[in-house]
Amino acid sequence: MAGRGFSLFFMVAVATTTLPLSFAAVYKVGDSTGWTTLGNFDYNKWAASKTFHVGDTILFQYHVHIHNVMLVTHSDFQACNATTPMATFTSGNDSYLIKTHGHHYFLCGVPGHCLAGQKVDINVARASSLLGPTPQAAPSPLASTSSSTPAAVSVPAVSPSESPPLDALMGLLCKLGVAIAVFVVFASTYA
Repeated sequence: MAGRGFSLFFMVAVATTTLPLSFAAVYKVGDSTGWTTLGNFDYNKWAASKTFHVGDTILFQYHVHIHNVMLVTHSDFQACNATTPMATFTSGNDSYLIKTHGHHYFLCGVPGHCLAGQKVDINVARASSLLGPTPQAAPSPLASTSSSTPAAVSVPAVSPSESPPLDALMGLLCKLGVAIAVFVVFASTYA
């Protein structure tokens, strides 16, 4: 009987530690604009309005004959240098899985496109607490002239990570729900 109880405890421990992985988000770069030079879209302003986490996916959608995506170093990003990319994507529907904290620099390697603003810095901050980063004050409605909606689509469907404490809280609530369900099954089996 003791072995069965330990197995159940072990299953609960594994389940509760893997649940947060299911809250990763998918962000389409440029929202409905996509990855383009048309419209003078500000990709760094777009990225600054998001809170990226390890496990999130960055989606680049663009016309394959006109653009590409290159992962580059900070110095190449600053100089719009596309001659030594760390990775090049050319499908027109490219996904990049964020695996590390820090900056991830992307640009279009087509001559002139980066200089025209087709580059983005995806910054993935380290979580400072169990509930994630402290929320910052919302910008003034007068400071923003864009009325675009967030393009983050969660997997599963939860709010985009503009509210990381809510995402973390949902993960904790899911863990608690699993723990309670397992406890009820355990208690009813041995009662």
